[in-house]
Amino acid sequence: MPDNEALWLPAKGAAFRRGPAPYTRPKANEIVVRHRAVAVNPVDRMIPAIGGLILPWLRYPAILGSDVAGDVVEVGSAVTRFKVGDRVLGHAVGVEKARNAPSEGAFQLFTVLLDHMATPIPQTVTYEQACVLPLGLSTAACGLFQSDLLALRWPTAPGSGGGETVIVWGASTSVGSNAIQLAVAAGYRVIATASPHNFAHATRLGASAVFDYRSPTVVRDIASRLQGDRVAGALAIGVGSTGPCMEILGTLPGRRFVAVASPPIAFDTVPSGRGRLIGLARVLPRMAGATLALRRQAKRLGVQTRMIWGGALLGNEIGPMIYRDFLERALAEGRYLAAPEPLVVGEGLDQVPEALEQQRRGVSARKLVVRL
Repeated sequence: MPDNEALWLPAKGAAFRRGPAPYTRPKANEIVVRHRAVAVNPVDRMIPAIGGLILPWLRYPAILGSDVAGDVVEVGSAVTRFKVGDRVLGHAVGVEKARNAPSEGAFQLFTVLLDHMATPIPQTVTYEQACVLPLGLSTAACGLFQSDLLALRWPTAPGSGGGETVIVWGASTSVGSNAIQLAVAAGYRVIATASPHNFAHATRLGASAVFDYRSPTVVRDIASRLQGDRVAGALAIGVGSTGPCMEILGTLPGRRFVAVASPPIAFDTVPSGRGRLIGLARVLPRMAGATLALRRQAKRLGVQTRMIWGGALLGNEIGPMIYRDFLERALAEGRYLAAPEPLVVGEGLDQVPEALEQQRRGVSARKLVVRL
């Protein structure tokens, strides 16, 4: 069997450590992929500090990471979509409660993927471009299409969104970049927010209009722009995004529902390791206060909110719809873009912590990628 190597998280609050890892053969509906590139997400840097809160089920030592692109090296007995040698991207789900397996984490050389959570990569797309998609795509798809969230028409369905508009707050993020494209593909108009230097990014992905989220009049400006339109809801991405989305929807006809992709406060001040408990003691009361304030605001405005869980689609109909029925053809035809653009930090598993640190310092309309 091939030699595998991983970036392990040995325990809660521990530092990452590179070391050998077992090579795991696929079960019937799984494939094994040799990675050529992986991307990092905010949740990957949050887990060492607050993993006990957001993933209480996670067993340690663990292998984190969700975004992979590489080559199929083995297929399960029931797999018909893929063969050895295929270039694929996939959402690795090793930290999900239903899986909870190091063999299915992304930060290693070989990962087991569920075949309905992977898609062939067209020749026009590089590994580095492909690996920016999975978790951002999955999170956007859950928020837009799950029946307990915005419940929009699927992009695989004929017809249009009925002339409705979706608000995407945070267009330059990974989730936002995918949400714009998915909503447009499903036949909806998109009104987005971003920094002015990212307006072109949002427009290129299909947004009909883009507003500066820092503008003191942004809520009023968007609400004015949407007068006369029927709104299908909003997707709120980024700290501080839920409140403005609720204020906008509270003035408009249509569905008053906000699918929330981010907590109301940031946890970046909570370190992993020493000082973690003190950091949590400072942040958690603020979290509770901000959550209570949002609940009161929602009640006042008559707006519903629900948090998105980006891995939920592995166990419902949205996963196969996106990764099996929609994405392959959309990428091959060029009507869906791998966005945001990749920014390669380096090569090798040792570069993953550097990518996470660079992400903590801030990145705009790019996703940080490590070649393997």
